[in-house]
Amino acid sequence: MNYVISIINPEALDTLCAICAELKLPMTVVMHGRGTAVQSMMDLLGIESNEKRVVLTVADGEKTKQLIADQRRRLHLGVPGHGIVIAVPVKSIGGGKALAYLNQDNKNVKQAPALSFAYELIVAITNEGCTDMVMNAARAAGARGGTTLHGKGTSEKDPRFYNITLAEEKEVVLIVAAAEQKSEIMASIIKKAGPDTEAGTIAFSLPTTEVAGFSF
Repeated sequence: MNYVISIINPEALDTLCAICAELKLPMTVVMHGRGTAVQSMMDLLGIESNEKRVVLTVADGEKTKQLIADQRRRLHLGVPGHGIVIAVPVKSIGGGKALAYLNQDNKNVKQAPALSFAYELIVAITNEGCTDMVMNAARAAGARGGTTLHGKGTSEKDPRFYNITLAEEKEVVLIVAAAEQKSEIMASIIKKAGPDTEAGTIAFSLPTTEVAGFSF
């Protein structure tokens, strides 16, 4: 079972939602995001806007592969500027009803994820306006790019740990990295944009079972 994150251009959203419906994937959620590509790279690829749509859904291993295959065929996944897909393994699901719903009553779906991963998803939560600090640090360690989501902390109070303030506007930066590069990229982020800086970034990584649309 995977939590599949598809990052696409806005005009591709209807097609991707149709693909998810055809595969009968549950829990399809759409969020707004933006790419972190510098303007010179966007000009080189002929990309006019860095606006993105982030589509989140749950799929078993077989449907994950089918979802990626359909995006390659219908959304030109793999061509620069046409989107990326990341599949994060789901370790546990709360409650029998939720399990049955997400599995579509398929009792043969394997729940335990594999333990060896070629790529990892780095999640960096930073203060609003500090995405460039995070990405500059990440690129200095070899990261190729990322996607930013806007959010807000939900703490009722305003507890602080170093420069980390929970109840403030936040930006979440998603970066996919080869497993052997992950530690260096995270160390660079923490050193140059971590809790002791104005960015106040915290970072963690998640394993991925499938990635597509990248050229590492």
